[in-house]
Amino acid sequence: MIVGVVKEIRNQENRVALTPDGVETLIQHGHAVWVEQQAGLGSGFADHHYTERGAQLCPTAAQVWQSAQLMLKVKEPQIQEYPLLQPEQMLFTYFHFAASQSLTQAVIDAKCVAIAYETVENRAGHLPLLTPMSEVAGRMAIQESAKYLERAQGGRGILLGGVPGVAPATVVVIGAGVVGTEAARMAAGLGAHVKVLDINLERLRAIADMLPANVTTLAATPGTIREALQTADVVVGAVLLKGARAPKLISRALLKQMQPGAVIVDTAIDQGGIFETSRATTHENPVFIEEGIIHYCVTNMPGAVPITATRALTNATLPYVVKLADMGWQAACRDDAGLAMGLNIVQGQVVCQAVAQTFNLPHTPRATQLGVA
Repeated sequence: MIVGVVKEIRNQENRVALTPDGVETLIQHGHAVWVEQQAGLGSGFADHHYTERGAQLCPTAAQVWQSAQLMLKVKEPQIQEYPLLQPEQMLFTYFHFAASQSLTQAVIDAKCVAIAYETVENRAGHLPLLTPMSEVAGRMAIQESAKYLERAQGGRGILLGGVPGVAPATVVVIGAGVVGTEAARMAAGLGAHVKVLDINLERLRAIADMLPANVTTLAATPGTIREALQTADVVVGAVLLKGARAPKLISRALLKQMQPGAVIVDTAIDQGGIFETSRATTHENPVFIEEGIIHYCVTNMPGAVPITATRALTNATLPYVVKLADMGWQAACRDDAGLAMGLNIVQGQVVCQAVAQTFNLPHTPRATQLGVA
């Protein structure tokens, strides 16, 4: 099988979907790997790193798109890439369909096989291909919020960890999944006063056990969220609904009750964001101010640290890539029910129920496409 890798064209997206080590593994399995020239430069990989492992370099992305049976990307196809999608071609990437009706329709029209990293599950029901980027995003959320708390950046002028005799900042994390846990861990390590809110009490118990005493856990209710926001210096939105749009938990009215110069980092922006006032931003222009609150809503946060993020991503995706290349999507998904959960749109049919519900589209069960009961 021909496996294709192209250069990401999203603003300031420096990750690449496959490392040279990944190329070598696929070559050992008898597959050909076609890589667009300079695809890996942003992640520290020159063209010769790929050719030395057996990849074939292609001068244009179009050549890769036209020939590859399995296309690997990091981010969803951009508008310029819609015409390049091929019927029956497997496309394995982060899609986040629920945040974009135009992308959803383009993939339906292309009749390709869209397998989303973010909905693949393991036997425990966790999201193994979302986890590494969630870990990066959670840690980056605190790194970025600490910067934007500085007065020169428009923030309140507070040092996240404080100093002896002066109280630290208060960091509120809404959502106790992977992103929220890593954000709380980083903020606590810097000495901040951290509050983690979630509706899952078992998850809050786990957080309380694993993180230090400067982390407080709270059951998320409208009242506890409102009270936490009023004293927050930083709020990290870290709520995830598998395959669906993020719920709008923080209204503009609640935002008005926050302290001017506070910072919010909406890591759920890929799925629409949890703040009513959130809108997608880029690494080039990462923040904006609404109601006196700094909003950081970059949709590809890990793209800022590609040397770390690319390696972490390939570590997670490569076993699934090999399985898809070796077996094809139908056999691979019949063999691995968790991989089958990654199927979102198959040859024009929406097989992810959350996506179908978001846009009121007809839903075809995955089992129908896989020919199983």
